[in-house]
Amino acid sequence: MRLWRIGNAMLILLVFPLVIYLLNRVLAALERIRYASDEIVASGRELGDDLADLPEALEITDQTVRDVASGATRYGESVAKLLT
Repeated sequence: MRLWRIGNAMLILLVFPLVIYLLNRVLAALERIRYASDEIVASGRELGDDLADLPEALEITDQTVRDVASGATRYGESVAKLLT
C-alpha cells in the first residue's frame, strides 16, 4: 500500500505537470498555425479581388499581340519585296 501511495504522489507531482506543460506548448503552436492560416486566407481573398479584372486584361493583351504580329508580317513582306 505504501508503494501505491508513492506512485500516486509521483504521478501527481511529476507526470501531471509535465503533461500540462507539453499540452500548453502544443496548444500554443496550434494557435500560431491558426493565426498564420487566417492571414493566408485573408491574403488569398485580396489576391482574388485584384485578379477579378484579369480576363478582360488578357483579352486586350491577346488583341494587341495579334495586331503587332500582323503588322510585323506586313513589314517583313515589304522588306522582302524591297530586297528582291
